[in-house]
Amino acid sequence: MHQYDLIVVGSGPAGRRAAIQAAKLDKKVLVVEQGRRVGGVSVHTGTIPSKTLRETALNLSGWRERGFYGRSYRVKQEISAEDLRRRLLITLDHEVDVLEHQFARNRVQHIRGKASFVSKDTMQIVKDDDDTVHVTGKSILLAVGTRPYRPDSIPFDNKTVLDSDELLEIHNLPRSIVVIGAGVIGIEYATIFSALDAAVTVIDPKSTLLDFIDKEIIEDFTYQLRDRNMKLLLGQKAEKVEKLPDGKIAVTVDTGRRIVADMVLYAAGRVGATDTLNLSAAGLEADSRGRLRVNPETFETAVAGIYAAGDVVGFPSLASTSMEQGRIAARVAVGAMAKEPQKYFPYGIYAVPEISTCGLTEEEMRERGIPYECGVARFRETSRGHIMGLDSGLLKLIFSLKTRRLLGVHIVGEGATELVHIGQAVLNLKGTVEYFVENTFNYPTLAEAYKIAGLDAWNRMGEKRTGDTPAETVQLTDAATPTTVEANVTVEKKKASSK
Repeated sequence: MHQYDLIVVGSGPAGRRAAIQAAKLDKKVLVVEQGRRVGGVSVHTGTIPSKTLRETALNLSGWRERGFYGRSYRVKQEISAEDLRRRLLITLDHEVDVLEHQFARNRVQHIRGKASFVSKDTMQIVKDDDDTVHVTGKSILLAVGTRPYRPDSIPFDNKTVLDSDELLEIHNLPRSIVVIGAGVIGIEYATIFSALDAAVTVIDPKSTLLDFIDKEIIEDFTYQLRDRNMKLLLGQKAEKVEKLPDGKIAVTVDTGRRIVADMVLYAAGRVGATDTLNLSAAGLEADSRGRLRVNPETFETAVAGIYAAGDVVGFPSLASTSMEQGRIAARVAVGAMAKEPQKYFPYGIYAVPEISTCGLTEEEMRERGIPYECGVARFRETSRGHIMGLDSGLLKLIFSLKTRRLLGVHIVGEGATELVHIGQAVLNLKGTVEYFVENTFNYPTLAEAYKIAGLDAWNRMGEKRTGDTPAETVQLTDAATPTTVEANVTVEKKKASSK
């Protein structure tokens, strides 16, 4: 029997950050990973591959230069699936090498095999050679992530009808594709294939797109998608997917419409990878989607000493927040001090174009009854935007009229996931509209859009009056944002009510 201070099941963003944090606190740590290599879903089928695929598609297609040279411009005339895979494999090898080096440097032990509970503090690990090892831990962290939801009604074949994991293994790029599911993953892949000039149709039973994003941003985003001839069949349910004799796939929706394409991507949800853990032996139970409930401050489950972090605990299911959840869980698990997660975290959607957001949306401001003003800047208003040939892109700032504080930043367009961090910093430091008006930004940059948007709001808000409440003394009463996992509860309730 091998004993550890912390056993981490899964080596994705939450697992690896937790393991390294505990090791830096001089704890004996074991990471169990059932995949062929360390890194989890994030490295092998999720975050890193999809973003690498996106970057490769944009580079080889010449997408970013078409504002200058026209829609027919290409860097490489004939782009193949092998072109995309070549860069992907180089990136994945690098990520795995970095991670293995981090484990070695911090003396984190890791073993390849399938873990399951024997009791609340003991796990059985079945290795590839069927050898079985039993390990005990003072604490156990479950960071097993999720896998694509695969209903029996969909004829998956790993060639023309695929889930988001299988998509990375395709041998030929389709000329047309139907994406079932307009969530983050579905929209990201749909827009990537659109950038590769495939005919794309997106089907989703919900009548709206990405409800947690500010509505004005989604309206701008949707306009851009339709402008390049993407078909968005929202409020329509895919009822039947069938293979045709000529090798094509037909999708029939509940309105009677029938779409024929070369390929179908089913991206309507994911489930927690908890079914093989024998949770009942530890006194745990997952929900209908395989997810675990945790304390939003400590990430401890209903069973003392067992923690969970990352996608397996639900929204927001981001690599960035998963890392922070894992770090906090590890500190709590080994008895170290840990601060509550930051209220404001950025959400990035790596579609084409990118979307990124932080703080409250305009809809949430109205729901909470907070008097507010918005400032908007379009990338084409900046000199950098002209230099880059951008004819789209929008940055929106939301300010409290009472305190003049920035309460929300929302961006759609080139570099959105990088630009959002300026707004995130101002949010967390309780900055006001005056920061953007009085500060100097590099010129020419897209970040200058912050100053333009700040001035746009300031022109309507007017000068700060003598006697106004100093921003630094204002309590977080008009901008309270749920913590990461509290937000999970809210969003999941909304999802449940919409089903």
